[in-house]
Amino acid sequence: MTVSVVAAVGIGPVGIAFGEVWRIIGHRVAPGLISGTQTATDATIIVDLRLPRVLLGAVVGAGLAVVGTAIQALVRNPLADPYIIGVTSGASLGAVTVIVLGLTPFGIYSLSTAAFAGAVLAFVAVYLMARQGGQVSPLRLILAGVAVSALLSAITSYIVIQANDQNTVRSALFWLLGGLSGTRWPELTIPAVVLLCGTVFLILQGRALNAMAVGEETAVTLGIDVNRLRKQLVGLCALITGVLVAVSGSIGFVALMVPHAVRFLVGSDHRRVLPVAALVGAIFLVWVDVAARTVAQPVEVPIGVMTSAIGAPFFLWLLRRQDARSAGRT
Repeated sequence: MTVSVVAAVGIGPVGIAFGEVWRIIGHRVAPGLISGTQTATDATIIVDLRLPRVLLGAVVGAGLAVVGTAIQALVRNPLADPYIIGVTSGASLGAVTVIVLGLTPFGIYSLSTAAFAGAVLAFVAVYLMARQGGQVSPLRLILAGVAVSALLSAITSYIVIQANDQNTVRSALFWLLGGLSGTRWPELTIPAVVLLCGTVFLILQGRALNAMAVGEETAVTLGIDVNRLRKQLVGLCALITGVLVAVSGSIGFVALMVPHAVRFLVGSDHRRVLPVAALVGAIFLVWVDVAARTVAQPVEVPIGVMTSAIGAPFFLWLLRRQDARSAGRT
């Protein structure tokens, strides 16, 4: 992971050697131990521009992979991802509203604040619609999430097409497709803390997730309060997704692809899948971001476009694999 971060930081319109990146970062971390002979320009590019962006990409990739793993276990659907709970559509509506209307009540944090608020409100709506008799079933959760996502996406599209300024429309569309450009160090703190705490909690619930993935009956026989656990984990997944989407925009397919790839490597035990998925997701999105900012220089391709180009074929392959497995059982 460290090698990927350092290598990714050195790649860009202005290429910086791997060893030089090490020296620049090392001098900032321990100036008394590592000589600071680098130029001021290289130091600014590495420390102020690229490093926070690459680290945020790692955090977002890890978070999406972890949440995708948990959601697939909770709803017992290998094709599920966190966006089915409506969080992304809510965040998109909040962010686009701020962009199009030019609202800045919280200064530079107005966009991320509006996106997170939209994500929370969308999840609350989905949760209330999915709740029946004090319980939340996986089927109702999926159906409510799809309905709310469709409605909020329609509203978001209407707001975008009503905008008069082309630059505003471009900014809104770029955010909707995901991106990490302009990342600042303060934007890393909250996502990193939420990811760390959430991942630790999910790993501690690995045994319960294993039981849930098998079936509710199995979980109940093991003494697990299924309804309470589902509420806790769905709420946690919504929180993590909302925080990540608020700083990176909508980035699809990571939460779908990475958990499946990791299960091929380490099996289905969530106590192993979750930490490995976090690592693989972080490395994956770091290099997708490198491709996004270099493949069409000087134009930057939205990360969501890159992940969709990779994820769509993977999704089709996964569907064919599911069909083949179903046919094998008959």
